[in-house]
Amino acid sequence: MAEDIDVAQAGARPVDGSALDPALMRDEDGHIRHEFVEEITRAIKAADRPLLCEVVAELHEADLGDLIGALEPDDRVHLVELTGTDFDFSALNEVDDAVREEILEELEPQTVAEGVRELESDDAVELLEGLDEEDQEEILEKLPPSERDALERSLLYPENSAGRRMQSEFIAVPPDWNVGQAIDYMRDTPDLPDRFYEIYAVDANQHWQGAVSLDTLLRARRPVPLADLIEEDRRRVSVLDDQEEVARMFGKYNLVAAPVVDTTNRLVGVITIDDVVDVIEEEADEDLKALGGVTSDEELSDSVWTIARARFNWLLVNLATAFLASSVLGLFEGQLEKMVALAVLAPIVASQGGNAATQTMTVAVRALATRELHSNNALRVVLREAMVGLVNGLAFAVITGVAAVAWFKIPGLGVVIGLAIVVNLIAGALGGILIPMVLERVRADPAVASGTFVTTITDVVGFFSFLGIATLWFGLK
Repeated sequence: MAEDIDVAQAGARPVDGSALDPALMRDEDGHIRHEFVEEITRAIKAADRPLLCEVVAELHEADLGDLIGALEPDDRVHLVELTGTDFDFSALNEVDDAVREEILEELEPQTVAEGVRELESDDAVELLEGLDEEDQEEILEKLPPSERDALERSLLYPENSAGRRMQSEFIAVPPDWNVGQAIDYMRDTPDLPDRFYEIYAVDANQHWQGAVSLDTLLRARRPVPLADLIEEDRRRVSVLDDQEEVARMFGKYNLVAAPVVDTTNRLVGVITIDDVVDVIEEEADEDLKALGGVTSDEELSDSVWTIARARFNWLLVNLATAFLASSVLGLFEGQLEKMVALAVLAPIVASQGGNAATQTMTVAVRALATRELHSNNALRVVLREAMVGLVNGLAFAVITGVAAVAWFKIPGLGVVIGLAIVVNLIAGALGGILIPMVLERVRADPAVASGTFVTTITDVVGFFSFLGIATLWFGLK
């Protein structure tokens, strides 16, 4: 009997102070300790469910997501299966899309459905939207009808829309209540949202009437009618609004929550600041990848073949533009043979223009994304960037010219490369600002296509201006 007790307690040993202490999970740089991952892996191999449940229960969903990402693929699924109802499925929204889909495909639909039921609707939609329709339907069939209907409605909204981001749990009350009734309702209702910042007034048909923030509600006396506190002009969001526009509105008006209405002005959900932070991170990540010619859905966990295939097309476009730039050199083949120094210095001119253009382009793409650059200030910004190109061009003309003369002992070469540097830095500045603006005007993503076009312009202008000026200056043919 004593041996049975010892065995039962062995799996429930305390983790505080050990390698599995959640407080010691990360090192001083914020990375998960290798020892922590090793201990979890050993516990998974040993099917030590009590220990794993104890650790998982103490981890925040973000930490649990990082732990899942650090485990081997097979161990990830086993961790979810072993911890059962103690596993927080919201942690799967903290991992790469590829990792999440891999785990969900390996789990039984009933297991996923039970995990989804514990999530808020916005987290549940985020978990399911990456799966194909057949897998979605298989999981949704395991849910109660009311929960299934709510998730299916959200999944019908366009991708990246407010309807996909919103949570359908909110507090709605009649506008003819008073403060006391509203407070009593919130105290007596067991299934309130986990976190909320305001309550909403709706009529009998769920049509939007206004909002009352919690701080206003709690400062008012119980007999005060809600109608006296309602903000009827409260900023709200349509289910079809783009999530990027919603995030911009939150930032501009310092919102922490916004009600979501459908096309008939019925209140159907709410978007909160934590959702908006996720949107901002996603959009920033997407733009950063686009500037480098990388697809927005590429993840560190993707396979070699997946990444190579995704990057191939853009590299092919870059190859074509590189041949275009090199063809300019072919026009001056005879001049290059007569003066080798031109071949040595030509890449410097093109490189300086390309770097200057990238600086301007980065600022321009960000300004367009945040709506800071628009028709009212476009001319002023373009002229400013041209002047910046001129100033830097003159400065680097002197530096590069002196270096070229010291290197090749040809005085005229310094003048030639100096003039070419000025021309190309101005061209790079104008290309870096004008190309993103033109792409924005024709409804193309400036972050995706600007880099290739801008680099091509600076290479062509750089080579042509340098070699053209050299041909005239030295009388080469």
